[in-house]
Amino acid sequence: MHHLSIWEKETYYSPQDIIIAGGGLMGLWTAFELKKRNNALRISVVERNPVPLGASSRNAGFACFGSPTELIHNMRSMGKDAMLEVVEMRYKGIEKIRSFFKDDEIAFDPCGGFECIDHTYDSWHELPGLLDELNDALKPVTGISQVFSYANDQIQEKGLRNFDAMISNPLEAGLHSGMLLQGLSRLVQSMGVQLYYGLEVTGWDEGEPVTVHTSQFNMQAGRLLLCCNAFTKDLFPASGVVPARGQVIVTSPVPGLTMKGTFHYDEGFYYWRNLGNRILLGGARNTAIDAERTTGFEGSGEIRIRLEQFLREHLSPRYSYTIDHHWSGIMGFTDNGMPLLEAAGEKTDAVSACNGMGVALTPVFAEKVAQHLLRYF
Repeated sequence: MHHLSIWEKETYYSPQDIIIAGGGLMGLWTAFELKKRNNALRISVVERNPVPLGASSRNAGFACFGSPTELIHNMRSMGKDAMLEVVEMRYKGIEKIRSFFKDDEIAFDPCGGFECIDHTYDSWHELPGLLDELNDALKPVTGISQVFSYANDQIQEKGLRNFDAMISNPLEAGLHSGMLLQGLSRLVQSMGVQLYYGLEVTGWDEGEPVTVHTSQFNMQAGRLLLCCNAFTKDLFPASGVVPARGQVIVTSPVPGLTMKGTFHYDEGFYYWRNLGNRILLGGARNTAIDAERTTGFEGSGEIRIRLEQFLREHLSPRYSYTIDHHWSGIMGFTDNGMPLLEAAGEKTDAVSACNGMGVALTPVFAEKVAQHLLRYF
């Protein structure tokens, strides 16, 4: 390995206050929050891939905070207070994104969200009362009295079929994940954050300062923050994050497509939206939940077949299309549905597990992470 020049040592590889491993949404939003609170901090974000890879650039582009059946499930599994805490972070995260980026900068489409439901849903008969309960609980968060309302009359006009009910939410939207990442990268660079792509953090030694080992050279920092989400265990095996692969297909342009909006089904395990006149559909990992607890990007033929079957079952037969795109992204989950901020060492922390809601959650959870780190500076 060649030696660094004095110029490199005093600029690119100069000692930092904080090195962030992972250049996805969590890493970038945390860098932003740190610089906003203390502009003098020297911060470098180190990303091992040419572009952020795990979930940030490979999600479905939903700006959402939870479908009704998902929130009902969460309310039962984690309690109403914890459910509302997460929903409030997601909702405020969407608002925060819009406060920093114009709609056309990130292709933000305030098209509204919908959940499609079958009568086989285990709380079908209780659903009207549960929606009232959710609306009452969400009013202090959103400021509107009826977030969720029935929209059964729109099922057919949206070009959908074989659903027994549809619930609308006017506050959800779609966006372009790549444009959001690029915009956020430009924002933090304008604040003085250094971004390194294609440079992998391979380990670290705690000390004064922390020595961060990379695939090229060692770097030094006062503190190290791991923002590797589902890949956190590569560096911190004791992390509580569990990987979950999400697979997505996108159709060819569909002539006459009337399906506008973001849609969910089956407690959020299926999700789809229009991309112009194409259809993006993802999910179905609950049909092979153990096999999809992986960090492998190669995808699964079984899941793709299920997604294509879902389209045939629920999209109007008047539409003709082919499948033009298929990809996978790797999310991070926890058993309790809450994001993680863990100590990985005396001077090292790890943040992960947005539980499939990273677009909406990271802008606000990053504030908590920044507040934690700033105690040391």
